Amino acid sequence: MSNSSSRVDDLLWKSILEQTFAHFLRFFFSDADDVFDLSRPFDYLDKEFENLFPPEPNGKGVRFVDKLVKVQLKDGGEKYVLCHIEVQSSKGKEDLAERMFHYYYKIYDKYKVPITAIAILTDDNRNYRPSSYMNEFMGTSIHYNFNCYKILDQVECSLRDDSNPFAVVVLTTLLAIKNKKVSDEKLKDIKHDLYDQMLIRNMDKSTRQSLYDFLAYYVSFQNPQNFYMFHRNICFL
Repeated sequence: MSNSSSRVDDLLWKSILEQTFAHFLRFFFSDADDVFDLSRPFDYLDKEFENLFPPEPNGKGVRFVDKLVKVQLKDGGEKYVLCHIEVQSSKGKEDLAERMFHYYYKIYDKYKVPITAIAILTDDNRNYRPSSYMNEFMGTSIHYNFNCYKILDQVECSLRDDSNPFAVVVLTTLLAIKNKKVSDEKLKDIKHDLYDQMLIRNMDKSTRQSLYDFLAYYVSFQNPQNFYMFHRNICFL
């Protein structure tokens, strides 16, 4: 994957998270409607996150899309949901668990509120699924667990049966992992299939547009002209 296409993937993930965040919460937490007040707007703390964790000056290394979101609760309180999306198709330096712990204690130190953290892994390594960080020395120990969601572990038919719009995001990513080297003709069929999956789910026009952008751009055709042909053939609703 080229650097330019990787940057496009970053932007797609950032956009789709904000456009589908209520669906995202319902997808990962079965009791989301009971816990969160999803009728109220979310507060995306991207600037605050960047201030806590500045990007590397040279822009090198494995990149990540991180979202820190303030979510209102049904009981009137506030909690923070840290969404960590690894968009690079590799496990990097295998320091994800330690980095997630750093995120947790720095965010907690600043805001003093409980946090739920989710790492969504889009790599193709079946054995890589970190979900905890441990450190121990002479009777002092830390054990930090976080939610880990491996795209490659997901069952395609279950995603197709899930009416949640975010299931299409996961399905798109799963098919992208499984079909990295397919021909443009095969890729066109996959994208049409994903478009059909999008149409059968209930969502507002803005969310539908963002979902369409994600499935249309998330894996690029080798021949750019094929994208314009695909877009022209789609009767977008």
